[in-house]
Amino acid sequence: MSNASPTDDHAWFAESRFGMFVHWGLYSLAARHEWVKNRERLTDEDYQPYFDHFDPDLHDPDEWARLAQAAGMRYLVITTKHHDGFCLWDSAHTDYKVTNTPYGKDLIAPLVKAVRDRGLRIGFYHSLLDWHHPQFPVDGHHPQRDDEDFKAANADRDMTKYTDYLHAQVRELLTGYGRIDYLFFDFSYEGRPDTWNGKGAADWRSEELLAMVRQLQPGILVNDRLDIPGDFVTPEQYQPDAPMRAADGSPVPWEVCQTLNGSWGYDRDNRDDKSPDLLVRMLVDTVAKDGNLLLNVGPTGRGLIDPRAERAFRAVGEWMRLHGRAVYGSGPSEFTAPPDCRYTQRGDRLYLHLFAWPFGHLQLPGLAGRVRYAQFLHDASEIAVQSIDEGQAPDTTRMSAPPAGTLTLRLPVQRPEVAVPVIELFLTL
Repeated sequence: MSNASPTDDHAWFAESRFGMFVHWGLYSLAARHEWVKNRERLTDEDYQPYFDHFDPDLHDPDEWARLAQAAGMRYLVITTKHHDGFCLWDSAHTDYKVTNTPYGKDLIAPLVKAVRDRGLRIGFYHSLLDWHHPQFPVDGHHPQRDDEDFKAANADRDMTKYTDYLHAQVRELLTGYGRIDYLFFDFSYEGRPDTWNGKGAADWRSEELLAMVRQLQPGILVNDRLDIPGDFVTPEQYQPDAPMRAADGSPVPWEVCQTLNGSWGYDRDNRDDKSPDLLVRMLVDTVAKDGNLLLNVGPTGRGLIDPRAERAFRAVGEWMRLHGRAVYGSGPSEFTAPPDCRYTQRGDRLYLHLFAWPFGHLQLPGLAGRVRYAQFLHDASEIAVQSIDEGQAPDTTRMSAPPAGTLTLRLPVQRPEVAVPVIELFLTL
């Protein structure tokens, strides 16, 4: 069964299972990946036109919240600041913020309200890095990492001053918008072989920072990217092959964050979109392994979610409308699913998700005598179940007996017209 988060305040996380991640900022105008400043070694001057022209005049926060709700998501996480240092709120600690752009208004407050008005939970993403701040020491991720003159001129940057700024902004975010349910820090990279001058817990003063977060927002969930333990772990852009566990083998809450097309920010020419049925399979696979899925979208520079992304979210939402009870509050099962299938379970309801459609029959090991009723979840139509005698020999039109304890389902030839068919099995516990 599902492993709930460690406190009652956190129980909503395992119940929700599905959330929306939103990456939005100046990089949406560049429209070629949120790491464009890093990838293209852009200077602050190169990047300035995006600040000078940031004016998301079509942004409607309620539309975003409505889309998240329509997709079946129970929480939304917004980037307050990404690695480029640009802030989506009216921070008192910097001029590099949305209120100094042509748009001129705080973007966080209206979104927080819209999300709450829809009955959803709200979370903040906040980058620990800051490529714009004058005291953030140059390292292997910095856009000017290969500029020797720049590095020499900025060799005396003071990390302690930057960390004071980091803490001050986190305090500002956690005291200015009411209750915040979730905080996603990103990211620590001390000692990584692919970079230099990487930063970790000592640089961020992570213990102090986390203590402040918990003091300001006692019920908040915090991820694991401060380089110290958090409330949940965060695999990114891959699907774990099993429920995630701590070093001692104990299960841990986890959430995988995934993109629609490989980019977090709006990426106009990236057409590597995941299909709705693949997104549904990823969600099911995650829940079957006791995790949450945080599915990302990168809005445009005018504040819209582009049509391809919207279609994908609405298609997933249509599946969730019919199959949500196989996801919300569900988790892994003790039973072993057949090939090309996944089980999720909640109490005496076992949900069989069919990633591939079999012909005629499906054998369920260990379930003979354990199922009192079976139906398709999308339309509540009955599925015939049978237990075949152990001694039955194969004949011209008769199958041989499956292994002892196996339950056989008789399925229609035609696959239901849903992204992933689900059979709801009512167990005798």
